Amino acid sequence: MRKYFGTDGIRGRANGVITPELALKVGQAAGLMFQRGEHRHRVVIGKDTRLSGYMIEYALVGGFTSVGMDVLLLGPMPTPAVAMLTRSMRADLGVMISASHNAYEDNGIKLFGPDGFKLSDEVEQEIEQLLGSDLTSRLSPPAEIGRARRIEGAIARYIEFAKRTLPRHVDLEGMRIVVDCANGAAYKVAPETLWELGAEVVAIGVEPDGFNINRKVGSTAPDALIQKVRETRADVGIALDGDADRVLIVDEKGQVVDGDQLMAVVARAWKEDGFLSQPGIVATVMSNLGLERFLGDMGLDLVRTAVGDRYVLEHMRAHGFNLGGEQSGHIIMSDYATTGDGLLAALQLLAVVKRLEKPVSEVCHCFEPLPQILKNVRYKSGQPLKNTSVTSAIDAARERLGKQGRLVIRPSGTEPVIRVMAEGDDHDLVMRVVDDVVEALTHAAA
Repeated sequence: MRKYFGTDGIRGRANGVITPELALKVGQAAGLMFQRGEHRHRVVIGKDTRLSGYMIEYALVGGFTSVGMDVLLLGPMPTPAVAMLTRSMRADLGVMISASHNAYEDNGIKLFGPDGFKLSDEVEQEIEQLLGSDLTSRLSPPAEIGRARRIEGAIARYIEFAKRTLPRHVDLEGMRIVVDCANGAAYKVAPETLWELGAEVVAIGVEPDGFNINRKVGSTAPDALIQKVRETRADVGIALDGDADRVLIVDEKGQVVDGDQLMAVVARAWKEDGFLSQPGIVATVMSNLGLERFLGDMGLDLVRTAVGDRYVLEHMRAHGFNLGGEQSGHIIMSDYATTGDGLLAALQLLAVVKRLEKPVSEVCHCFEPLPQILKNVRYKSGQPLKNTSVTSAIDAARERLGKQGRLVIRPSGTEPVIRVMAEGDDHDLVMRVVDDVVEALTHAAA
């Protein structure tokens, strides 16, 4: 068990879990971990638009500079942009201050190595050990304390990078696109990128005030985007989350397209073009069985991992896959990026739409999703999954579903809830199975 790091960095309530003291220590611990060689070491730091980002940013600066690292401050910037710039600028470490799709009260710290990839569990464990120790003796002498400065032009660099991921001679001329930036990190870069590619852009969720990130906008709250797509008769709607590493699409009819359908679209296009590095893609245990069957009909495999884009990426890197993602909209295209990138995934979809000259609703309806029910059970302490009545209910549920369905039970990596998901051809059976397991968990967690 780790005290601070979850499935996506360190995350929690600002001035609760995420305090200036913790951020200072993270800066010192991570800075010491990534000082390798005699060169002048440096770290790039980006953030989303939460009010607490200022507090955490300056605490991190204090930590990094105190152990001799120079700091380059990017300001509001998508998580994938921070990962890209870490590698592009030859930094020793990258940091993103964000709690992704959470409300403004939360914040988090995500770390990237010099290669732009998220840190491994083993490296995070070493940082945790340093967090629990006294680092006073390892601080830099006065003459070797680091410097910090804000850099200009980072937004333009990322926009150019994103545009270059489109196939040659493809632009977005003639398309009306609504983009919802969740009042988050991509509120500047996403509309500008789409506009520079020739689209008519209608932007919402682009007025951050420190408090409204993800509030009734973004990929976790698509109603505003659906309404705007219908109101403006747009060709497509794109919703990003607070740090823009995930995406959700709304077609011209106002129907939501999730990450499973997006992966299906890209996988089919890349297979036809010979771009897939392996005969399949990587997704998580939460991806719909319909996606697996769709890929199977094309002769492609669906390899499943634990929930979390980091685990998808680890499997992709280990086994040579170049496409993977999550149903929630984290789409990883390793030929272009080292992490999920909502804007890049949207651009790949738009490239297919332009090539096929068909409505988004036709392009994105690759398969009929099987009935899938997901419910959360909150608990205060203990390990409800080890309760005898719970294990019995889970065994019985799996037996009832048989080979025509799946049951996935997992603790959340970011909050004290247990997620119960089942899917299968029989909707009523799936519902009953989930309800039975949830009932057993609720009693055990009481």
